[in-house]
Amino acid sequence: MSSAVPVLNFGSMTQVIQFLMEIDKLKSVQRRTKVLGTQRQENSAEHSWHFAVAAFSLAPYASKEVDIQRVIQMALLHDIVEIDAGDVFVYDLSARAEIHDQEVAAAKRLFGLLPEPQREQFTALWQEYEEGSSADARFAFMLDRAMPMLMNLHNQGQSWIENNVSLNQVLERNGVIGDIHPELWQHLLHHLQEAQRKGWLK
Repeated sequence: MSSAVPVLNFGSMTQVIQFLMEIDKLKSVQRRTKVLGTQRQENSAEHSWHFAVAAFSLAPYASKEVDIQRVIQMALLHDIVEIDAGDVFVYDLSARAEIHDQEVAAAKRLFGLLPEPQREQFTALWQEYEEGSSADARFAFMLDRAMPMLMNLHNQGQSWIENNVSLNQVLERNGVIGDIHPELWQHLLHHLQEAQRKGWLK
């Protein structure tokens, strides 16, 4: 668990300010993908921002039942638990299974810093995303899975090559995108096959 930050008195806003200072730690959680055109790994806060802007930008391609404002909120909250649990590579299936309880505990601690009703609201949004229990959550999940692929397709397969990822692994882990957004998946599938031909995927 990360170390505590000082608590300063901001009256009725104290708990919210404490939460905001605590989640600054997400900027220190490194991911496998590098920022385009650099040798620097992106952090989870940057990924969350990129994911949120993707939701806003791709809103015209979402179904009418999707509330993009809620998708953006999920994007901003979904990886906050990595402050305590860390980032786990999407293709490391055993590690993904093992970390679940740590993420639940992290959500309880971090969102527990907030006063009600925000504590309940933020926790419910995070749980909804994790469970994929709504059209909003499924659209958010689809974008979260798509963004690293888009980054790799524009970065010569950087994290795929560095982690020895195969086309079959990518298809197995991300094929659900086809159920949520068939048009996007068809485009991705074409580019993934091209990536394999270029040697970016096994």
